[in-house]
Amino acid sequence: MPDDPETGPAMTGWLTFAGIFALFFATHSIPVRPPVKRQIVRHVGPRGFTIGYSILSLVMLALLIWGADRAPFVLVWGEAPWHRPIVWAGMFAACLILAATIGRPNPFSFGGRNDQAFDPENPGLIGYMRHPLLIVLALWAGLHVLGNGDLAHVLLFGTLTLFALLGFRIVDMRKKRILGPETWARLLSQTRAARHVGMPSRDTLLRIAAGVVGYLILVALHPVVIGQPVFL
Repeated sequence: MPDDPETGPAMTGWLTFAGIFALFFATHSIPVRPPVKRQIVRHVGPRGFTIGYSILSLVMLALLIWGADRAPFVLVWGEAPWHRPIVWAGMFAACLILAATIGRPNPFSFGGRNDQAFDPENPGLIGYMRHPLLIVLALWAGLHVLGNGDLAHVLLFGTLTLFALLGFRIVDMRKKRILGPETWARLLSQTRAARHVGMPSRDTLLRIAAGVVGYLILVALHPVVIGQPVFL
């Protein structure tokens, strides 16, 4: 029985995708292990580690998407008329959350700045979500599962969604260990008690405006970088 000429390239595509996936998890787990991280920070400093790790994460994400695009196309589900509006709205919300919270003091999660300045009596969105950056990642990945129904992209974005959701518990455990369980619980209780809806501050309004601009930039760049327009 003659060999299928499609088998070789298909297998190569899947192996490439799997190899990049393995490398992605290695680069996201090894550098943040306390002994390894301490060694890296000692040589490049905290800021250098943050910048380097961010660049590495973006490069690996780009490689993952590249690998998924080159894997064999196996349809899991087709696109429904309601998929795109949900993706548009969800990504708009993700951009607003990211703009409103990135770089702000947040002792509960990673990615905050000057965490000791966090005010539990005025927590803003942190009163409603301890891990806004992980929520943004889960939203982005989960929405792209919905909008990309082929097997490779379902595996890619589905795994990243699960990765973000599991991160909630992992970061909680790490922060409890760093802060101490009693301090962590007291901060959480104070933060939840201070939740309220009021007039946003000038800084919050500026961040919201930045989120809107960021969303429009993503829409404009999507057909250039990804090859597909957002709105059809």
